[in-house]
Amino acid sequence: MHATLPLLTATDFPPVRRSSLETLQANLGYKRNQSCLHCHLAASPQRTEMMDGDTIARVLEVLRTRRIGTLDLTGGAPELNVHFRGLVQQARAAGVRVIDRCNLTILSEPGHENLAAFLAEQGVEITASLPCYSPANVDRQRGDCVFERSIAGLRQLNALGYGDPVRGLALNLAYNPQGAVLPPPQGPLEADYKREPLLHFGIRFDPLHALTYMPIQRFGSTLVSKGRFGTYMKLLRDSWRAGNLDTVMCRSLLSVDWQGHLYECDFNQMRGLRARLAGLPQPHLRDLLRQDAVGAGMRVADHCYGCTAGQGSSCSGATEPAAVDAAAQATDLTAATR
Repeated sequence: MHATLPLLTATDFPPVRRSSLETLQANLGYKRNQSCLHCHLAASPQRTEMMDGDTIARVLEVLRTRRIGTLDLTGGAPELNVHFRGLVQQARAAGVRVIDRCNLTILSEPGHENLAAFLAEQGVEITASLPCYSPANVDRQRGDCVFERSIAGLRQLNALGYGDPVRGLALNLAYNPQGAVLPPPQGPLEADYKREPLLHFGIRFDPLHALTYMPIQRFGSTLVSKGRFGTYMKLLRDSWRAGNLDTVMCRSLLSVDWQGHLYECDFNQMRGLRARLAGLPQPHLRDLLRQDAVGAGMRVADHCYGCTAGQGSSCSGATEPAAVDAAAQATDLTAATR
């Protein structure tokens, strides 16, 4: 049983306004082939919520109508949605950049053995989660044998040309800290990641994305149960940097849940905070066919401090890579979730 999280909607976080809409991030469902302690979606193999064909068709209609350049597919494991491949094919045929947020172990699940080849054939950009290059750390966070299967998945992608600058198939890795601390500076960490996996496993990849844990869902509940929620929120607030407001992902992105409802980001999606769109109380994909989101005020809450703390954090990693070393802060929190 997870501890009850405090409400985070009353906040002194500064107001943010939307710029041009460049990315539609579609959550294709909360079903996932693994269950992770830190997951802000509370995704698991037991979840049944999945985007249906009609909503998939509406996603494609909005991409074409609004001429949105990027479709960011997430979950759960987005590949478990039966409409995943059709959506990818149609979006790519329309010239849309497609990102698949892949957990790597899905590539070895029964029935998905040719998934990697499909992604390569379609020129899909992959952002793969690998929270550490240490087997023990990954398996402790994500389950037995996850590291081994993840390395096998990365090798499979490399063999298809991912991580090869000549082939141009982008493979990004996503890092999360092992506890309630901010991630270390992305640049030096990326250098470590590129050195160690290449040395020990022959793995190649493109950028590393360093992500901050959000104090919501499973991770937030764990902090509450250990009496560390307030301490972590203080760390995020104390590490806030005004310069990160200009580059937060939500200014150019809208998140779509499995039913087609709109949110500023999938963190807001998990808190049930609908996007602000021309005063509509429950904006939906269909509303984007008639209205533009540019300039709209956005829903903010206390968890927004997670995206603006230290070097910043977004779905594309640090927003301010040259920021001071965030890892030096709150070192006493490293065991908060272990």
